[in-house]
Amino acid sequence: MNTLTQRILDVIGFNNQTVSHKERIVTSLGGFIGIIGVYFVSACLLDAQGAAILVASMGASAVLLFAVPHSALAQPWNVVGGHLLSAIIGVSCNYLIPEISIAAALSVGLAITAMHYLRCIHPPGGATALSAVIGGHSVHAMGYAYAIQPVLINCIVILVIAIIYNALFDYYRYPLSAEKSSKGKTPHDEHYPPIAHADLVYALSQIDTIVTVSEQDLLNIYELATGRSKTRAS
Repeated sequence: MNTLTQRILDVIGFNNQTVSHKERIVTSLGGFIGIIGVYFVSACLLDAQGAAILVASMGASAVLLFAVPHSALAQPWNVVGGHLLSAIIGVSCNYLIPEISIAAALSVGLAITAMHYLRCIHPPGGATALSAVIGGHSVHAMGYAYAIQPVLINCIVILVIAIIYNALFDYYRYPLSAEKSSKGKTPHDEHYPPIAHADLVYALSQIDTIVTVSEQDLLNIYELATGRSKTRAS
């Protein structure tokens, strides 16, 4: 790849990281199973329009839960807290602000603020807040019950499916607190220069933005990169 092409790819943020065909199929199948469950719950509780909007929101969650389950944004607290908070904020904006364009925009902005402060950033939450405002009569008629039924119920459904599905594969750890076997992992080399947890937390705080991988994953990446560097040097 020539330098100009690489520069263009860097500018547009093209990710050069590749995954296997198996990984692509596994994550796609997981998203399919997750949304089938969510759709049936939504269809039982809302009309076609309301169900379609809510499933669109959960579809975004499915991408995180099944394609990048190690992301900090995909963890259970982020999923439940992000969607639930956003739903409540969206319903409140719909009640209190008569102009729909202002209510819709403010619901998303306030949802982001709330998720930041409660440390449950979950991008699909913005769509949940928005759907509470523009979701139509069936959503508006539910009022604050919308946050519980169907939003919270759908969160639980997709989380249960994600936990069970991801547990089938040794290389997935979902949620991040779940213990996994060491099969297929690179053994820890005691000669790696250690990184203290406090130092890693400090480094992340200096970036002043959300990092979408866990601290443990960052340490694993560091060890793999260090190990390869030593191998190439020897």
